[in-house]
Amino acid sequence: MKQLTDMERILFLAALAFVMASCGGDRKDYDATGTFEATEVTVSAESAGQLVTFNVTEGQQLKGGATVGQIDARQLVLKRDQLTTNNDQLRATHGQLEANRRQLAANREATASRRLDLTRQVASIRQQIANQQRERQRFAELLRDGAVARKQVDDIDYQIQVLQKQLAATEEQIASQNASLAEQDKGIAAQMEGINAQQAGVNAQQAGIRSQRAQLDDQIAHTFVKSPITGTVLEKYAECGEFVPVGKPLFKMADTGRMFIRAYLTSGQLKRVRIGQRVKVMADYGDGQRKTYDGVVAWISSRSEFTPKTILTDDERADLVYAVKVQFRNDGYVKIGMYGEVKF
Repeated sequence: MKQLTDMERILFLAALAFVMASCGGDRKDYDATGTFEATEVTVSAESAGQLVTFNVTEGQQLKGGATVGQIDARQLVLKRDQLTTNNDQLRATHGQLEANRRQLAANREATASRRLDLTRQVASIRQQIANQQRERQRFAELLRDGAVARKQVDDIDYQIQVLQKQLAATEEQIASQNASLAEQDKGIAAQMEGINAQQAGVNAQQAGIRSQRAQLDDQIAHTFVKSPITGTVLEKYAECGEFVPVGKPLFKMADTGRMFIRAYLTSGQLKRVRIGQRVKVMADYGDGQRKTYDGVVAWISSRSEFTPKTILTDDERADLVYAVKVQFRNDGYVKIGMYGEVKF
């Protein structure tokens, strides 16, 4: 048997590899193709003014809630400081009014304590009059019997008259004093009502200041530029020192840690796919280099569309396809817009 030369052996192996490649060329290790995308967010200015700080660079990794810049808020801060000063003054005024009200309340209690009880004050005089009247009745009986002189009865009558005059004077004096105290109490009550009204006015002003302060705090908070999500800065639209109006885009970022591949399926493939299904996602780096990730079907379009020109499907003759989104955890190597494949 004739021995093959080295050149003939090389040609034979090359031909064999070509035949095997040709036979296996129709077998694909993917079911759909597409491009990678991520949730993108454009951050815009929420306040107008000069961009005094702005620490953002394209490609930078940001955490959600991180402050990356601020728009000039000096005028807003000055207004807030003025409101704080006004509120402090109102608080001092309210405190002084409260001290005056407490003093008037003490005066009112003192006035009430000086008011005399008429019945108790004249009780002793009335008791003396009653005693003298009983004594006169006893002496009047003795006078009828001739046991006492008329003068003794007259003396008792005189004492009763004196006591009655004293009672009338005392009642008049107490009534006059109580009437004067009542007028003083009315005056104090009127002053306390005036103080209550002033305190209500101060409270209303303080409530207004609190409302204005809350509005300013909200406006100042909107001068801070913050990252709404954790992700990567894709594009930067402004520079530090620029004047920015409300709504001007400042930068765009994307959540590149949690990405999607948008692939397209024919109606024949669609029956084998459901939301929540676990699949394999392959990132194609060219020259046969790939990286595989575990993915989950997150969305399936309910409407068909014409096959995009850049997409290959399982049935290349299909004109209508359905878009699907497969979510996966990116390790940092997959980039937005890269070509990828999906195996269901």
